[in-house]
Amino acid sequence: MTTAPGQLPVAHQPPRHPLDPDPAPATKARAVFALGLIGALTGLFVGGVVPATVALQLARQARREAYASGGYLTGAAWLRQGERLAWTGLVLVAVAVVTLVVIGVVRLADAPFGQDYAPNVD
Repeated sequence: MTTAPGQLPVAHQPPRHPLDPDPAPATKARAVFALGLIGALTGLFVGGVVPATVALQLARQARREAYASGGYLTGAAWLRQGERLAWTGLVLVAVAVVTLVVIGVVRLADAPFGQDYAPNVD
């Protein structure tokens, strides 16, 4: 096979078996991305824990299905990004909860303890 200067030779792919399925995008991968994005955006408001947790569970199922499909399900990049966003959302939830606990403890320490009586009361 001769090629023009500057061109790379074309590698021929072996023909696919007629019964092989066509590669298809995994719908769960996009759902994981969407839920992870929602979890990351609402993470500081503590509402992100639910979509982030659902995204991680769905990502687990999507990975199992992709492995079982033998490479005919696509969408691994969407899945990775969704998992990263879900973990980011969970970290933001943890930061928000720790911050609220610290603020609550400081306010509790500033509050007077017990009954505050006048100085002339025994």
